[in-house]
Amino acid sequence: MSHTVRVIVLNTDESVANDLRAVLLGIPGVKIVAEIDEPGLLNQALTQFPAELLLCHLDPNAQAMMEVVAPLIERHKDNIAAIAMTEDRDAELVMKAMRAGMKEFLWKPFPPEQLAEILNRVGQESVDGGRRLGRLLTVVGTGGGVGATQLTVNLGAELSQLEDEWAGEGHPKVALVDLDLRFGQVAMQLDAAPNYTIAELCETGEAIDTGMIERAMYKHPTGLHILTRPNDFSQAEQISAGHCASVISALQEHYDFVIVDVPARFDPTARAVYDMADVVLLVLQLLVPSVRTADRVLQHFAATGYAGDRIRMVCNRAGRDAGYLEQGDVETTLKRKMDFTIPDDWRTSSGAVNIGSPLHLHAPKAKLRLAYRQVALALAGGGLPVSVTEGEAGKKGLFGFFAGAKA
Repeated sequence: MSHTVRVIVLNTDESVANDLRAVLLGIPGVKIVAEIDEPGLLNQALTQFPAELLLCHLDPNAQAMMEVVAPLIERHKDNIAAIAMTEDRDAELVMKAMRAGMKEFLWKPFPPEQLAEILNRVGQESVDGGRRLGRLLTVVGTGGGVGATQLTVNLGAELSQLEDEWAGEGHPKVALVDLDLRFGQVAMQLDAAPNYTIAELCETGEAIDTGMIERAMYKHPTGLHILTRPNDFSQAEQISAGHCASVISALQEHYDFVIVDVPARFDPTARAVYDMADVVLLVLQLLVPSVRTADRVLQHFAATGYAGDRIRMVCNRAGRDAGYLEQGDVETTLKRKMDFTIPDDWRTSSGAVNIGSPLHLHAPKAKLRLAYRQVALALAGGGLPVSVTEGEAGKKGLFGFFAGAKA
């Protein structure tokens, strides 16, 4: 588990949202668990989401925003530390914030490094001094059928079998979460028939505790704990992004690794998971539609402030001769190297899916299984080697925001 400071962001100024997100996600150990753009939703967020810090961007109307947030900060000050940023230098505003229990007050402009220092310091001083949380690995495919779910299942199975090869003691505790809320296949690929699903955890209005998690998780013979999609479409429609973020954040307090299978989309649920993720595994095949989708996904990540160095490219089903693109050409197009390459072995892969078995049991010596194991070993140590990214993009925009310029 890694030391993490979880942040709830309150910001009503859409023009600076991407820049603010980029700075926060660029600070090691900082995770956004909720982004609130309506002050009226703040109390619900403070109650629902486990977090150590509340970051309030008070502009464009700092006085009116403080009227809303001051009583909430005072009410929750024993559970969360609050930081404010604004261009308004009115002394009475600062006094009101401090009386309510605000820990820090930042006037724009200021360098991003100052925000990073304050977040880490206040996080360390907050209740529990931050949390030791399991690593969140998010798997997203560039379309249906590219193999993202099979990667999710086998990555989880391989991680759960590690012992001496990872940084902790014994075998890691691994949770799989299926966030394809209507058509997810995680349970099917493990021949699991759970009595409870993610819907049961999302229905509770209380904070999710250990007992709730124990009841909801399906215990697979491999050691994996699985949280499956709802049984009914109607249940899926009732699950919000806030529900999903709250569930995942709670799971991170109980597991060494939480692996989430997310369909290819950028709705509020997916964005919340990307905010929290330590690694996003983007799965593609060497086919034109898949590569085009991957390019769009990477561009969207860069444009909306997500940390490019958390993305890992996975080239799946490599090795077919007929009709496939060259990997080198694809890497040139995407301006990214493939971090992992999974060989094509359709017979072994489809056989494992049909009987609902991970490959370490179905075909332990197959090249495909060994490739999944290599991915697990690379991610198990907790390191995040820097990939070739568009990470320098947007720095001028970030500087402009923190210099007080209008986006």
